[in-house]
Amino acid sequence: MSHDKYGLGRVVGVEDDVAVLVDFGAETYRIAAPYAKLTKL
Repeated sequence: MSHDKYGLGRVVGVEDDVAVLVDFGAETYRIAAPYAKLTKL
């Protein structure tokens, strides 16, 4: 995944289509739906 602010990351968890946990290397962020700033690569 790619995020406008955080850069390249890897999805490490999904919370019932409510949010995703994305590891961006230095930190892991919980990003809530809708995933407007995430781009699937």
